[in-house]
Amino acid sequence: MNVEWFNFDLPEELIAQTPLQERTASKLLMLNKNSGDIEHGVFTDLEAGLHAGDVLVLNNTRVIPARLVGMKSDTGAKAELLLLKQLGDDRWETLAKPAKRLKIGTIIAFGDNGNGEPLMTAEIESLGEMGSRIIRFRYEGIFQELLDRLGEMPLPPYIKERLDERERYQTVYSRHEGSAAAPTAGLHFTEAFLDRLEKKGVKLAYVTLHVGLGTFRPMSVDTVEEHEMHAEYYELDKSTANILNEAKRNGARIVAVGTTSARTLETVASRFENGAIEACSGWTSIFIFPGYTFKLVNALLTNFHLPKSTLVMLVSALAGRDEVMKAYHEAIEREYRFFSFGDAMFIY
Repeated sequence: MNVEWFNFDLPEELIAQTPLQERTASKLLMLNKNSGDIEHGVFTDLEAGLHAGDVLVLNNTRVIPARLVGMKSDTGAKAELLLLKQLGDDRWETLAKPAKRLKIGTIIAFGDNGNGEPLMTAEIESLGEMGSRIIRFRYEGIFQELLDRLGEMPLPPYIKERLDERERYQTVYSRHEGSAAAPTAGLHFTEAFLDRLEKKGVKLAYVTLHVGLGTFRPMSVDTVEEHEMHAEYYELDKSTANILNEAKRNGARIVAVGTTSARTLETVASRFENGAIEACSGWTSIFIFPGYTFKLVNALLTNFHLPKSTLVMLVSALAGRDEVMKAYHEAIEREYRFFSFGDAMFIY
């Protein structure tokens, strides 16, 4: 399958640079995956598209201020780390810039304790997969407090504007810290709107998937099947397992909020294919593209994604490549906002 089949021309001015003042104020494109019919509305129209008994599955990961800018201890040159995966014992997998100049043994210093000494240092211990670096931090005090003080929110490279309010790159239900990027489909929800959905009879369930390198890694192959996904950590608790099992018994719809929730659900579905779902955790590198048969996910709420990205391929697996490309072209014509802070799409 050719990667170019998932390409499209996107005017740069449609890339949303800042979040809307009101989370629920975005547009909503609704795509019927069976008929291909498209409707246009606003995000709160999602309430009419959901039914009592539907299960809305949300990813409650929380983004850490994972971008650290420091200087090489030997030369004073600027160096940047993006924290991707915690490995234990103060070791992390990171993306490093400028990568070619950050060799094994390099020490990067961050902050100043007031006495001319850094608040924290990072030593590059080894080279990781796909150009990453394995580093070990050294510091005094509590790491998370230092990270909150020294780190910045790791906004995607296509966002050029400064984000003044960190919480706008967090979902209102974020709980478990560990992501290098937000599960952006969930950014549209407010607590009040979630309450409205619950009062209607929609059930809320939560999974955790810590977004890592897969989000930042572009496709570098010509055919879809050649691409390999980077593993990301997920958790699903007993409460969510019970809700999903009940939904399966009752024939209720399972609606994934975002591709991260969808990938978690499909990973778990494969793990318990022949029986009831149980609480579990682990690493997933599932890659969903057209030809895949969904086992748990019946509907999907998602944002509009980058051309030729694995996320466009996942959406195409659910709704059909031709239907998704048609919807994307219609969204462009109607000047929908794209990517992390952009508008939403409901595939049902």
